[in-house]
This record gives sequence, C-alpha cells and structure tokens, in this order.
Amino acid sequence: MPTSLTIVDIGLILIGIFLLQRAFGWRHPGPLPPGPQGLPIIGNVLDMPTGHEWETFATWGERWGDIVSVNLLGQTMVILNSPKLALEMLDKKSAIYSDRPTLTMGGELAGWDRTLVLLRYGTVFRETRRLFSQLIGSRKHVERFHSLFEVETRKFLYRLMRHPDDVGKQVRKTAGSIILMMSHGYKVQEEEDIIVNTVDEAVDQFSKFTAPGAFLVDVFPILKYVPSWMPGTEWKKKAVAWRAKIDEMCDLPYNFVREQMAAGTARPSFVTSALEEGISFERERIVKNAASSLYGAGADTTVSAICSFFLAMTCFPEMQQKAQEEIDAVIGPDRLPTLADRDRLPYVNALCMEVLRWNPVAPLGVPHRLCEDDVQSGYFIPKDAIVIANVWKFLHDRQLYTKPFEFNPDRFIAQPGRGAEQDPREFAFGFGRRICPGLHMADASLFLSCAMSLAVFDISKIIEDGKVIEPVIEYTSGTISHPAPFRCSIKPRSEKAEALILHEHADQE
Repeated sequence: MPTSLTIVDIGLILIGIFLLQRAFGWRHPGPLPPGPQGLPIIGNVLDMPTGHEWETFATWGERWGDIVSVNLLGQTMVILNSPKLALEMLDKKSAIYSDRPTLTMGGELAGWDRTLVLLRYGTVFRETRRLFSQLIGSRKHVERFHSLFEVETRKFLYRLMRHPDDVGKQVRKTAGSIILMMSHGYKVQEEEDIIVNTVDEAVDQFSKFTAPGAFLVDVFPILKYVPSWMPGTEWKKKAVAWRAKIDEMCDLPYNFVREQMAAGTARPSFVTSALEEGISFERERIVKNAASSLYGAGADTTVSAICSFFLAMTCFPEMQQKAQEEIDAVIGPDRLPTLADRDRLPYVNALCMEVLRWNPVAPLGVPHRLCEDDVQSGYFIPKDAIVIANVWKFLHDRQLYTKPFEFNPDRFIAQPGRGAEQDPREFAFGFGRRICPGLHMADASLFLSCAMSLAVFDISKIIEDGKVIEPVIEYTSGTISHPAPFRCSIKPRSEKAEALILHEHADQE
C-alpha cells in the first residue's frame, strides 16, 4: 500500500468504486431503502448535514419513510426514524447489528477504538462488557454505590451554593468524583484536578469527531494516506493531538492505581478488582481501556443530562414548584432525599424521565455496523452498512408523546382514562448488545442530583436591571449533545435549607 496518493490517484479510485457499484448492483435481492438522490461517484456527501444531524434525518424520514438510506462514496448509511424498526433490527437481530463501523478519524487515527464505545464486536468487546456487568450491570450491582453517589451529591450542593454561577463545572466535578472513585479509587482534588481536566478534554473531542459526516476520511478511509503537507489536511494534525490526549486519559489514572497498589495503599476499585484475576499484558490492556471507558462514556452523558435539568427548571418554574411540593410533603425540610425515597417521589421521577426525553444526551447514539447482508421491511441492507438510530426522533414521535416539543413530566404519570406515555429510557440508552452498560448508574445519578437540588435550591431566571434574562434553549451538535451555555439564579430555598446543606457537608468532612 503506498504511503501517499496524488489527486489523480484518488480520482481514479473514486471512479473505480462507482463503476464497480454499477457493475454489481444488480445482484441485490431487493432495493435499498429510499433517500435523497445523490450525485454520480460522490453519492450523498453534499447532502449530509454539518450540525444537528438528527433534525435533518427526521425531515428525511417525513419525506422518505421510517428507514432511509444514503450513499457516501460507496458506503451505505441507513437511518432509522422509527423506534419499532430500531427494536426489530438492533435488538431482535443484535447478532448481526452489534458491530461498530471503523471510524478512521476517531478510532484508527485518534485512538478511541481502544474504548468500549468504538470496540469492534468480538472477544475483547465481550470481556469488557463482562467486566462492566460485574460492576454496574444491574440495579442491584449499582446499589453498592448508592452511598458514594449520595456523599458526592451532598458535596455538589455545597459547592453549588458557593459557586452558583458555574453549574456546568460543579456538575462535571461531581460526575468525575463518583466515576473515578468507582473506576480507579481516585479521590478528586477539591480545586483543579489534572485527571478530571484531561478526561473532560478527551471526551469533548470524542463527541466532535464521531458525529456522522464530521470527517470525509470516515467515509473514504484511503484519504488517511494523503500527505499532511497537502492543503485541507489540518484534520491529520488534529488526529495526532487527539491520540495523545486519549493516551493520557487512559494512562494517568491507571498509573495512579498501579503506584497505589505497589505501595499497598490502593482503595478498592474496578481496576484493583479486575487485576486480582491476573496481570498478563493483554489483561492489563483490557482493564486499563475498560476503566477509561467507564469514565469516558459515563461522565459526559451524566453531565449533559443534569445540565439539561437545570435549564428546564430555569425555563419551567411551575414544574419545579410541583416537584418541590412533593419533596416537602414526602421528605420534609429536615433531611435530603435519598435513592431509597425514589418510589415515594413519582413526580420527581417523572421529571427526570422528561429531562432524558426532552433533549436526549446522545441524539443519534453511536453508529452500528451490519456484519452480514439483511433484508428489512422489503429493503436490502448490505453488509458493512452503517446503521444509525435517530433517538431524538423516537423521543419526539407524536404517536408516542403528546405535544412532544413541550416539557411536561405529567406525561409519565398515569391518569384516569389515560396511561403513562412511553418510558424514554427504553430508547435513550441505546439498543441490543450495544446498550449503554452504565444505564443504571446514570439513571440513579440523575435522579439523586435532581431530587437533592430541588429539595434545597430555587432555580430561576436571572434578573438584571429589572429585566428578566430569558435563557435560550439551544443544544450543541456532536455525539454527546449539551445545552449551550446559559445563565440561571441558584439560591437556597430558605435559611433552613442553607443550614441543611452546611450540616450535610460538615458530616462528610
């Protein structure tokens, strides 16, 4: 394989791909799913959206149906706009839909193919999932960490009371504190923390380079051989920097654990437990990457959901008041809610579900790859097709949700003559063998953060010079979608609430 190609070489290869497709296309046992008509050779490359892809894909679904396909330089991409289809394909036929596509930029070049989210389906993937299952694979497993969640969330309340203008930073620190203690037995520093900062930077990069169509090299991998001195190859420099960051994300906390184990001072954690089974080179590599996957996949998604909660409470004070009234009636003013109280707080629980539905953390999930030819709904889906579930569309489906663009927790509470609407957690965490392994942990963390915050804080719009500052409800593009920066007022509900925060924090010191 040559190490570099000229523009003429690339053009000839593109033409060759096109001619081969034309020559062998007749062998398909059925038509491909419909979609926008592309151009010769390049297909639908120019049709691909550059941001908020889920909205464009939903629009395509309105025109061409629940299953849409596009051709990206010979690569078939299938978009599912129906939850029924996603369940039929990604769940019921998970044996052939559980692989990941090779993302040349994010995986091969930037190095994220070592983490669970992009691992190809096979032995290493199954072993990593097994390790995760032992740690957080069920609600019962997660119950072991409830006290950790509650301790760190109490600290969060104290930090937020002291620094109410920086919600995102405090949420991120809390998520990092919980997961790094679970994964590596690492106690996060109270001020700036090098490991938290490193992981946050790496995860932010992941969200950018895994968005569909973000880099042409993902649909035409041979571009990776284009020399970096050619114009338009700044992405190659990004790949080098991003690989260095993922290496740092994996190595820093893992080396900390190894040093602590050597000194006999390591706290029990996912890493220490996994290494007790053996320390071969291959085993060590799997454990290191799995531990980083736990943080990399869990922290950013949790941060997004909790920030969405604060945005929703800022914009919809009547829902906040209703949740606070429930907490006051059930819990009272003398203590904070705990996870043991969850079944007695149905409205707060419904509010958390609506946060997940309103603006989903991962609007498109992560792409699946079909490992053999399939026929679905009369359409031919070729081997190696990239399959994307439009989770955002599922959670805004008018057949499932009444007025889906409105924030309304009551939709999840059954009323006389009206049942509860579809639980968004059945879609929000993915499908089949690629379902998020940390879903029970994320669900518990979101509920606890919401319930404790509502118990002691009033969250409202900023008022400056007598004018109310209306927050703009906008979300970022990328695999993980976050609320755009917004301002809100966060104040203790009363002197008693402030005293409770201080008392609970003092008990943790």
